[in-house]
Amino acid sequence: MNGPRFNEFIQSPKVRVIDHEGENLGVMFTREAMEQAQSVGLDLVEVSPNADPPVAKFLDVGKYKYEAQKKANIARKSQKTQEIKEIKMRPNIDDHDYDTKMKAIHKFLGEGDKVKITLRFRGRELSHGQLGMILLKRVQDDTAEIAKIESYPRMEGRQMLMVISPK
Repeated sequence: MNGPRFNEFIQSPKVRVIDHEGENLGVMFTREAMEQAQSVGLDLVEVSPNADPPVAKFLDVGKYKYEAQKKANIARKSQKTQEIKEIKMRPNIDDHDYDTKMKAIHKFLGEGDKVKITLRFRGRELSHGQLGMILLKRVQDDTAEIAKIESYPRMEGRQMLMVISPK
């Protein structure tokens, strides 16, 4: 476990002690510090073992562990996983269809997701790769202010792929 070590340190005869209110009680013998902590009903916890002398603090270990776990749970909940949404197009897409796909791309980018744009070539379209590059350049220009290119256009078999992510 990272962080404070609980009642396992008594390697140093003296420690710098901080009480439960955050006040520095000064340097004292470890045994004396442990007795003072127990008299208050708390544990003596080593906070900074590498200091000279080591720093120890009066804490309620159970409460400390509970608070740490609670913070970790809140951090996990507030974390948003970034998904990759896929938009499929053809190289000779019509203007209205293109506009509809662009609305979806803007919505996905607004939600904080990456967008993978896939152009599928069929038959003789494969010999006109420049049409795909022109279309992906158009997508890049239309999303320039809200997105950056993460993966530049590349051919994979019969498809051309490009990945953009929100700025």
